[in-house]
Amino acid sequence: VNMTPRTIGAMTDISRKLLIQSSLDVESLVRNSLASSVALEIDRAALYGLGSSSEPLGVHNTTGIATENITNNDPTFGEIVAMESDISVANALTGNLAYVTRANIAGAMKVKTKDSGSGQFVWDNGTVNGYPAYISNQIEAGDVFFADWSSLIIGYWSGLDLQVDPYTGGASGNVRVRVLQDVDCAVKHPESFCLGA
Repeated sequence: VNMTPRTIGAMTDISRKLLIQSSLDVESLVRNSLASSVALEIDRAALYGLGSSSEPLGVHNTTGIATENITNNDPTFGEIVAMESDISVANALTGNLAYVTRANIAGAMKVKTKDSGSGQFVWDNGTVNGYPAYISNQIEAGDVFFADWSSLIIGYWSGLDLQVDPYTGGASGNVRVRVLQDVDCAVKHPESFCLGA
């Protein structure tokens, strides 16, 4: 698996008035906000990156992952089991297997029964089909992933670099703060992933 450093960054300007009116907590607030923005974009790129324009290739766009058609925003238990079956047929049903979807789909699965008589629901106590299930609104509308998530590699070439620039907005007293990080994402085994959409 080849990976290439791709730089992601975020920035904000802090006004002079904010700096003189506040405590040191503002610095921590700004730093945490920028770090959170970068982390969310890394997650998005790991899932949906196009692999072009200096963007990593995400799981969704990786050739070789299994796909299943699921009922729009309301998957059935049979459709969920079909996702597991795709990975099992590829001899990849090992590792850190889990389902991940959006909050609205998770909500629909929490009230959808597996069948007409069991009284059991598709999403039950943080599990789906016996595997851990997670909610992330980074997942695009209509998508459900089932995967061995340890087969998704996120490589970092640097820590989160912080740059403070007092010059760009110096005439008005503003301070520009940037964070930069070098990262790439790669799918080690495409057979370990199934997208229900």
